[in-house]
Amino acid sequence: MAELLNTELTVSELTSLIKKTLEEGFYGLKVSGEISNFRPTSTGHWFFTLKDSNSAISAVMFKGSTWKVDFTPKEGDQVVVTGSLDVYAARGTYQIKCDTMEKAGLGELLILLQMRKRLYESKGYFAPQLKQPIPRYPKRVGVVTSAGGAALQDILNITARRAPMLDILVLPAVVQGTTAAQTISNRIRQANELLLCDILIVGRGGGSLEDLLPFSEECVLEAIHDSHIPVISAVGHEIDWALSDFVADLRAPTPSAAAELVSQGYLDLHQQAKALKQQVARSMQTKLLIAQQRLKSHDRVIGGKRMEAIIGGKEYLLANATQNLATSMKHLLVLSASRLHTAHRELQALSPLAILARGYCVVQDSEERLVRSAKQAPIGTKLSLRFTDGSRKAVVEE
Repeated sequence: MAELLNTELTVSELTSLIKKTLEEGFYGLKVSGEISNFRPTSTGHWFFTLKDSNSAISAVMFKGSTWKVDFTPKEGDQVVVTGSLDVYAARGTYQIKCDTMEKAGLGELLILLQMRKRLYESKGYFAPQLKQPIPRYPKRVGVVTSAGGAALQDILNITARRAPMLDILVLPAVVQGTTAAQTISNRIRQANELLLCDILIVGRGGGSLEDLLPFSEECVLEAIHDSHIPVISAVGHEIDWALSDFVADLRAPTPSAAAELVSQGYLDLHQQAKALKQQVARSMQTKLLIAQQRLKSHDRVIGGKRMEAIIGGKEYLLANATQNLATSMKHLLVLSASRLHTAHRELQALSPLAILARGYCVVQDSEERLVRSAKQAPIGTKLSLRFTDGSRKAVVEE
């Protein structure tokens, strides 16, 4: 730079020199700080200030890079950006041109999840031979998710459209925050203890890595692993993942996809019946066309008499076939109704709620564990008594 001393430069020449020096000398930067003055534009670009306790620097993230960010930045967010310095010659200012952005601390969280993944993989929790088959025609599907979330509404709408006869049991749980993991695992274990359903869908809608963290907590992984009911993990969007995806018997990319999976068997039956109906209609139409062609090839009088005889015979066969078909259908309906009634009575007999209706109750301690013996309930123990029409709290006095 010594040769520039006493050299007369224009403003543009000096700015160009500064631009070249900064942009070529400062690239591949990784900078952490707090977002301030966040200004998204209508064209999709983000302008903001990155600051710490002592300094601040202007920053920009163009539309071509913003799509890679899986959250919407806001004032006060602590982030880590990568990029290079960019000089805006028209104003003689410089800024960081960001290529990527992530929330501060995500790196440590990803490391934690990878370590936990390796731990449970070494325990055999991800082994394919442990995966239970998903029933093709389930009678009841349990859904462990937020009762007010969009994920539940998607599941209800899809199953109602594709398999309206399918019974959906909602097991409401907190799906975000410090208490979420424990409530999710409790619901899974409750469904197993009371045999509430044939399949469990465990999941929620999309969110940040921290939002989805409860589905990677150890208590949830243990509950899914111990479940005798097949579990479908349906966490977030297609690009999201949680460790529950690896432990569950099946991973669905979204809650909506999980609803499609559990209703697919019934939808296939409906489509097969529809296809069979169309096939019968086409076959009848073909035979009618053939009959019409044969009729045209004969003399009107002779053909007419022959056709009357043929039609008379066919009408007799058709009448018998119609009667036989009606009788068979009525017999099948009666038989099916009898089987359904028998199955309903057997299910009622096996239902925990039926047992409660006969005067029994389910006794649990304060940690929701079943109390099967008096030794488990010494004096002073707080108990929860569940009856067929509600529950009561009790304390053991003697």
